[in-house]
Amino acid sequence: MKAFLILEDGNVFAGTSIGSTRDVISEIVFNTSMSGYLEILTDPSYAGQAVVMTYPLIGNYGVCYEDMESRKPWVDGYIVREIARRPSNFRSEDTIEYFLEQNDIPGIAGIDTRALTKILREKGTMNGMITCREDADVKEVIKELKAHKVTGVVKKVTCAQKQSYLAEDFTPSLADLARSGLKVHPYKTGHYKVALLDYGSKDNIKDCLLKRGCDVTVYPALTKAEEILGDGPDGIMLSNGPGDPKECTEIIEEIKKMYQSDVPIFAICLGHQLMALACGGDTSKLKYGHRGANHPVKDLKTGRVYISSQNHGYVVEDGSLQEDIAEKYFINANDGTIEGYHYLNKNIFTVQFHPEACAGPQDSEFLFDEFINMMEVQVCQK
Repeated sequence: MKAFLILEDGNVFAGTSIGSTRDVISEIVFNTSMSGYLEILTDPSYAGQAVVMTYPLIGNYGVCYEDMESRKPWVDGYIVREIARRPSNFRSEDTIEYFLEQNDIPGIAGIDTRALTKILREKGTMNGMITCREDADVKEVIKELKAHKVTGVVKKVTCAQKQSYLAEDFTPSLADLARSGLKVHPYKTGHYKVALLDYGSKDNIKDCLLKRGCDVTVYPALTKAEEILGDGPDGIMLSNGPGDPKECTEIIEEIKKMYQSDVPIFAICLGHQLMALACGGDTSKLKYGHRGANHPVKDLKTGRVYISSQNHGYVVEDGSLQEDIAEKYFINANDGTIEGYHYLNKNIFTVQFHPEACAGPQDSEFLFDEFINMMEVQVCQK
């Protein structure tokens, strides 16, 4: 069946329908990763967006449900150059096309994704519609696209109720076992209670804590700070998530209260942005965002550069945080944007990238050990 991608600038791409055949309007973004497509599809940070994969062949190793980063896929749509209809991998359980169909996600294949990505790079992220209607009125569609806004996505993706996980019950994945030389709990260092605020958290954030011996309680995004602090956590994690951070006004007010406590805090991606906003900083939208598995970030203390996985459309504005509140920790080696902060006189650090990256580079996973060290020091001082 034919399918069309209509952009708000009037460009139209014709291809073949994959997945659901319903119409969808969404923000169109691109990801430069060569693998990890299932992790991308199930990353809650993509809620409200349709993803263009720049790598030309997608689906060649199929779908392994163990690799999902959340309970379901969150993307609005999926756009690829070529879909592999016969995957080859001993772990494969399904095809990407079947996965899209079962989850009612519209997609389009057979278009020039390189040309599409060049448009998004030159003109910036824009809205688009995936449709199978050959008689669609492009002028009317463009009106709808220009009026479309992504709102309320954190509330959409967060968990419904508090959930607790024990380190002793954690079973490492095949990928964990391969990386650790077939050792169970390869990085287990201590036994601490961590409160994980779910703004759209990837499962591997929780797993990175569990395999280090932490008990993890996951809280819905709008949980009050009094409840979290009242449960007596040794540390707090603010997770990744979708959408404009400035929309999360209720969450920012609760983060202000957590900031005033002495509990160590580690924040990733959206959590990094929300902490900055809670401390008087500002955020802005990037032209086309950072989405991929090969973004270099520089540690300003050591000068060392790490390769990171990233998925964000907003950044903390450089200079928006007062110098007596926080110091820059990481910057993006490509464009100089802020990638992390150390908060002064506080047990708090934040990063814009994903140290839990899966699938992706593991260079910066040591940050979870740094978080555990902060908790250890704090517990010893009590």
